[in-house]
Amino acid sequence: MPMKRVSHTLTYPGTTVDQVFAMYGDPAFRKAVSDYQHVVDFACEITPDDPGMTVRLEQAHGTDRIPGFARKLVGDEIRFVQEEAWSSPSAADIHVTIPGKPGEMVGTEVLVPSGADVEQTIDLQVEVKMPFVGGKVEDLIAGFLGKAFDAENKVGVKWLAGEWQV
Repeated sequence: MPMKRVSHTLTYPGTTVDQVFAMYGDPAFRKAVSDYQHVVDFACEITPDDPGMTVRLEQAHGTDRIPGFARKLVGDEIRFVQEEAWSSPSAADIHVTIPGKPGEMVGTEVLVPSGADVEQTIDLQVEVKMPFVGGKVEDLIAGFLGKAFDAENKVGVKWLAGEWQV
């Protein structure tokens, strides 16, 4: 069965690639995004690696808003470990795992100037190795990822404009 592909493009208005990169390297920003998403458990490690950085996020989300079939598979929470390897301020490899579960997401993230804005493009392959329900769970995770990227962007736009209240 083919993996589910997720492609998401977001815009950060009136900013630069370096400003967005710096924001992604700020643990307070990452915590603000997790708070906005009502994450129940959060850990963040950011290591500068000139000219890039490595980011490791561990987040547990409640499962009260997911379909019953998926909740039976994961329990009361679903934990994601997201690793980002930024080779430069404009490009990262992303690897997301679900500890103890047969699923992972692998792909890239790119930041490019677009006029006075920055356009972020995220491309991921979602794979869940479960007979019969793997495709349904991949669709569920793909939808969840899209909402997570949108939330990160919403917080990021306000953060960069100095409008986010910590």
